[in-house]
Amino acid sequence: MTFCLTACVDEEELPDTPTGNFEALWKIIDEHYCFLDYKQHEYGLDWNAVRSKYEARIDDNMTSMQLFEVLTQMLGELRDGHVNLTAAHDYGRYWAWQENYPKNFNDSLYRLYMGTDYKIAAGLSYRILDDNIGYIRYESFSDAFGEGNLDEVLTYLMPCQGLIIDIRNNGGGDLTNAEKLAARFCHQKTLVGYMQHKTGKGHSDFSQMEAHYLEPSSNIRWHKPVAVLTNRGVYSAANEFTMYMKELPLAKIVGDHTGGGAGMPFNSSLPNGWNVRFSAVPTYDAQRHSTEFGIEPDYQMELSEEDFRKGRDSIIEFARQLLTTN
Repeated sequence: MTFCLTACVDEEELPDTPTGNFEALWKIIDEHYCFLDYKQHEYGLDWNAVRSKYEARIDDNMTSMQLFEVLTQMLGELRDGHVNLTAAHDYGRYWAWQENYPKNFNDSLYRLYMGTDYKIAAGLSYRILDDNIGYIRYESFSDAFGEGNLDEVLTYLMPCQGLIIDIRNNGGGDLTNAEKLAARFCHQKTLVGYMQHKTGKGHSDFSQMEAHYLEPSSNIRWHKPVAVLTNRGVYSAANEFTMYMKELPLAKIVGDHTGGGAGMPFNSSLPNGWNVRFSAVPTYDAQRHSTEFGIEPDYQMELSEEDFRKGRDSIIEFARQLLTTN
């Protein structure tokens, strides 16, 4: 999982002891994490109760590895893939947003569809399938591409009657890449979401929602139907891209519910030097709903065992049918 924005939060100095580090971490989340109220509403998160639960496990004679385990488990209560604790010996993470669900992507099937003669433009792999449907595979929004790359890809695929953009397992990256790609399918200024900023230390201290618009690209744009393939591995900037595309008339989302990740992460440090990353800036879709826990597809599809035995990707095949009948 990657992210799109980082910054530092200055904290008051606390002693470099297990108790001091625990206190520092709990306070950072309490004052700066942006989804405490939302998650209390969604699944009953009580951050004060979390403190009591884990504080009882802190002992100033515990080892650093024991401390790391307790702090990581405490952060796991947030159920947020953007929340990580980094030390020299380990990387604390919460990946249940994808690990607890079907993958709905199979690399062997993907290779059957791509063959060996596909084209590569920066981070984009692409080809024309045998029913004249274009196919683009984009594995990470951390992989940069230029406007020239997109011009070449879309020019090559222009004879196709429809286009598939497969972002399954795309854990995110740079939001600039998400906007740059989505702009090629946008034909008028479109409201795609909202953003807020923390204005104080209270759980509900936020600025007014700021509207976010997607502007059409001034370069080559796609004017035919497009299907975006998603699964639970779609997170962060990839989740945002899905949110943008869902607002565009010619685009349909096909596959599984995305993983989410609607908070832009910031960084801070504990007294012992461990780094904590946490969601600090919440974003919302065009209907002002949080997508922290993901986005529903327009067409829910899963890989079937029967199709797998036949060497068919059920999600790709559904998208092809959708594009050829529209």
